[in-house]
Amino acid sequence: MMPGHHSDPTPAAASGRGDQPAPPATPYAAGTARSPYAAGTPQSAYPPQPPDAPGSPYLPGPAQGPYPPESTRAPSFPGSVDLPEPLGPPQPYPQPAAPYPPPRPPRRLAWPGVLALVLVFALAGGLGYQAWQLDRLGTQLAEINRREAAERASDREQLETLAQRAAELERRAGQAFDPEAIAEAVLPSVFRVEAGDSIGTAFAVGSAAADGETNLLTNFHVVEDLWLVGGREVFLERTDQRYAAAILEVDAEVDLAWLRTDSSFTGLLPAGEEVRAGQPIVAVGAPLGLTDTVTTGVVSTAERDLLDGSGTHIQFDASVNPGNSGGPVINSAKEVVGITTLKAGDAEGIGFAVPMAVACDTFDVC
Repeated sequence: MMPGHHSDPTPAAASGRGDQPAPPATPYAAGTARSPYAAGTPQSAYPPQPPDAPGSPYLPGPAQGPYPPESTRAPSFPGSVDLPEPLGPPQPYPQPAAPYPPPRPPRRLAWPGVLALVLVFALAGGLGYQAWQLDRLGTQLAEINRREAAERASDREQLETLAQRAAELERRAGQAFDPEAIAEAVLPSVFRVEAGDSIGTAFAVGSAAADGETNLLTNFHVVEDLWLVGGREVFLERTDQRYAAAILEVDAEVDLAWLRTDSSFTGLLPAGEEVRAGQPIVAVGAPLGLTDTVTTGVVSTAERDLLDGSGTHIQFDASVNPGNSGGPVINSAKEVVGITTLKAGDAEGIGFAVPMAVACDTFDVC
């Protein structure tokens, strides 16, 4: 018996496979035929085949399978039942898939590789640290340079400020009244002048001439007697020195005379600032013939008109006496503000000087 077939004792069932299916079991008594076909009608369209016939499933042979081929199978008829075709030979139970291979353990680096990796990381870290240090140093250097530049600028400003203050101090020092310094600066340019029987004072003024000659100023009344008699030569004395000088021009109205000598001396400069009341002054001359005499005082009045009609004069309170006539009146800047011309006879501390600006306008000597 082949697997998948029902057991049937009826021979027709065994021999009819491939011809037609066996009739269903009858409920009637055994031996009583209940075939749906008439008596004598064959139950199969094909004669029964012996078991040893070719193509029989029971004998070995060149059968194509356990069943006849499709073309040799008996057609189904009404009322017949087709048995299901076999599913084929039994297949082996599918073997389970091969399990995944177990995970490989992590590869361990040998100590030389570990050491090399450590060295690489250490080198990278060192380089990074050095780069950070260089960047930090660069930033610090830039900050230092900026501070130094700011300090240099501040130093320059301070130096400029100090220079300005020093210049201001020098200017004030120049304006500071120092009779000793004034006398030291101007005395070499002041002389006692002898004009016949008259004695007075004269001083060098302006720059020396091209030929080395020196111009001097004095009062007209100092040389008046000599001038009126036609005399034109006077003598300049200072300490033990004596120099001849000539009278070039005179102006009796403003009481001035212009002298010139062949010797070269440093000329004094006229005052560059306006004369002010209260300004300290030094009067230099040869009172009573005493050379290199210095007295001090202040400007009492910058502009005083005298009654004799000789014009505007500077009034000062420095002590002067006969012999001071023609001598310079010097300010704190060592400049000439006026030329002593007279004093009040019945009072003390009242002297008068011709303004230096008048002298410069009268003679071309400044």
